[in-house]
Amino acid sequence: MFLRIVSILFPLFAIVGLGWLVARRAKPDLTVANKLNMDVFVPALVFAALVSKEFHLGDFLPLAGISVLMVIAFGIVGWIGAHLSGVAVKTLVPPTMFNNCGNLGLPLAVLAFGEQALAPAVVMFMVSNFLHFSYGAWLLDHKTRLATIWKVPSVLATLAGIAVGGAGIAVWPPLMLAIKMVGDISIPLMLFSLGVRLTDANFHAWRIGVGGALLRPVGGLLVAAVVVSVVELPPLQRALVIVFGALPPAVLNFMFAERYRQEPEKVASIVMIGNLFALLFLPIALALTLQH
Repeated sequence: MFLRIVSILFPLFAIVGLGWLVARRAKPDLTVANKLNMDVFVPALVFAALVSKEFHLGDFLPLAGISVLMVIAFGIVGWIGAHLSGVAVKTLVPPTMFNNCGNLGLPLAVLAFGEQALAPAVVMFMVSNFLHFSYGAWLLDHKTRLATIWKVPSVLATLAGIAVGGAGIAVWPPLMLAIKMVGDISIPLMLFSLGVRLTDANFHAWRIGVGGALLRPVGGLLVAAVVVSVVELPPLQRALVIVFGALPPAVLNFMFAERYRQEPEKVASIVMIGNLFALLFLPIALALTLQH
């Protein structure tokens, strides 16, 4: 079991570590690469997963609903933690509510459970992503116009993928291969970029960082435990729910905090320390799922 967990996690953290090492020496500016990833590569990955022959929307609607409820429950955990600790709600709730189901969640799902896990993992990622760009943005700034969320490329790719897949339209195989190849760029680039960003880790607010970093996976695993004990799910989706609960805070939380000037230094500590703590919590989640 130990060797299996190590073999699953090693490629992830090896690429993250490579990004960290390269950034320490060369300090690359990945601003353009990250924008391309969010605007082109990730949407291609999402579209390819949603129009694949293995994806049937009806099979994943319950999982999508569960994902919504889990993200809301994560937010409640963050709200309770904020009130108990005295940390501002707008500072602690988003990193607790929105996890790293993109950079870490998607590659981890494929490495741990195979290609068949990509479609349900994408569903969970898109639910979290949609809520982050809508409610998450509104939470930090009530003047945010939610009507513009459809302009987010990954949301557009989701709508297009559901429309094409739901209509039973067969994408021309060479075109499908091209889209899939573009989408395949996204996962290693996400991991490499995460490693680069870790070199900018801000540990000045380390007490808040450690508290928030622990609250995200601990609270998430408790929520996941309740879900799998109450809801009957297929084994693969059950495993993904547990892993979803254990994921660290999304790096996007820091970008939002910086954009809306919501104590970005504290959010940076929570996000970066939380992603380091993934070395502890992801093996626990995998041990819980792989033993079944």
